Amino acid sequence: MTILSARPTSPASVDAGLVSQALVRQALVSQAVVSQAPAAVLMVRPHHFRPNVEECADNHFMSLPTLTPTEHARRAFDEVTAMAEGLRALGVEVELVDDIGTATPDSVFPNNWFTTHADGTVVTYPMMAPSRRLERRVDVLDLLHDRYAVRRVLDLSEAERTGRHLEGTGVLVLDHVHRVAYVGRSDRTDETVLQRFSEEFGYAVVLFDTADRTGSPIYHTNVLMNVGTDLALVGTSVIAPADRPRVLDSLRDTGHEVVELTMEQLEDFAGNALEVQGSQSRHLVMSARGVGSLTAAQRATIERRVPLHAVDIPTIEHAGGSARCMLAGIHLPRR
Repeated sequence: MTILSARPTSPASVDAGLVSQALVRQALVSQAVVSQAPAAVLMVRPHHFRPNVEECADNHFMSLPTLTPTEHARRAFDEVTAMAEGLRALGVEVELVDDIGTATPDSVFPNNWFTTHADGTVVTYPMMAPSRRLERRVDVLDLLHDRYAVRRVLDLSEAERTGRHLEGTGVLVLDHVHRVAYVGRSDRTDETVLQRFSEEFGYAVVLFDTADRTGSPIYHTNVLMNVGTDLALVGTSVIAPADRPRVLDSLRDTGHEVVELTMEQLEDFAGNALEVQGSQSRHLVMSARGVGSLTAAQRATIERRVPLHAVDIPTIEHAGGSARCMLAGIHLPRR
């Protein structure tokens, strides 16, 4: 694993053999069309949505709802439906599937259990909460096989058996074009599994420490940062001071303009956004709550690069995730 960012007490290290493998993988991927903003996404419409008590220990972005369970689930269903319709109106292709389980309260966040890649690979990931492991669905993989050019499925989920986790693009904020993975350390990020990912895809890894208001690591990297085509939103204040310059240098070296977010804005989910490709232009999808937390100057900087598309998902956000978590980007070639 090529590490561009390490703990302050450890020098950055590069293994020549792994770099060679990375270059081979990068050469293969270079034959495919790689875009940072996916033109298609997969979403899951929930029928039994609720904040997941199994996630409370380290997900400090969760909040308790005041609605009845039935009303909470109904509103979540409606929010996902409206969000999918809004994206389709922009020209984004939305693969909308319905949740088929009753014990999968977080199914609305499919980006954690699988990712897709321009070389035709689908990756499935090891999840920390037992209930989240039930979200992995053969029928979803079959749908991808049917509609897209899937070359292989790389299953990393076996790591769960030994207590190791790597929760997809929750913990991996991927720059697909420059092949850099930004990763915050947490209980949901196992560095052995991360190394396997790095070797398979030739991604350099920017690994860093974070701390929320309690001093605990932030559970998912995608809550604190988003990387688009030429713009990045980053909660710099929650990144360890020793790591912060390396994260920012990497982003700027790859041509990204950086918008720095405060802790308060992260808590309003302004960092949990995803750039998508519509029929006419790219759009940055962010919750209405996140957009509302932006200053006028931040919003102007963002919209010079990419239009904001606000989605109203207050019920979903009780579970500690937001717009980006709801979108599993599809980077596979079409059949």
